[in-house]
Amino acid sequence: MMDNFEKYIHDNQDFFNTKKADKNKMWDAISKELDAAEPTKVIPLWKSTGFKIAASIIIILGLLTIAGPVLLKSNTDTLETSYVTKEVLDIEMHYKSIVEHQVKLVQDHPALSTEDKKEFLSFMDDLDHEYDGLKIEMKKNLDNERVLEALIGNYKKRIELIENLLKQINSSKKINDDYGYTL
Repeated sequence: MMDNFEKYIHDNQDFFNTKKADKNKMWDAISKELDAAEPTKVIPLWKSTGFKIAASIIIILGLLTIAGPVLLKSNTDTLETSYVTKEVLDIEMHYKSIVEHQVKLVQDHPALSTEDKKEFLSFMDDLDHEYDGLKIEMKKNLDNERVLEALIGNYKKRIELIENLLKQINSSKKINDDYGYTL
């Protein structure tokens, strides 16, 4: 059982066998077409100028997106911030040295009991914690003069408390000494 196509090929076998392709004629035609057509120049995508420009633009935009806020920030803000920070640091160093010296005087004072020293230093620690909170607030808001005034006020209060304590100790010592020399 053959289908129609096979039957047609079988019936016309002689016709197919007599007609043979002329290979030389076909290759001549192909070679003429190849010679006539100019070869197209293939440039890989990554070597094309348009691709390089587009890639450069994308890279620049990416870098500006990432580093833009830092690079585009004005220098005046940085200078102002460093000035305020230096000012606060100078103030802190000045008052801190005064407070440390006076705290040392209180700690070394022979007329104060250990319990009085401990209570006084505990109160000074509370003021230190308050000062630390003010410093955190100052970092958040560098141009706030009220916070700066509060920082200075904190140090002044500590100095005043220490001076008052030392005055009380010295005045009570003088009173006790006056009573010791009655005739």
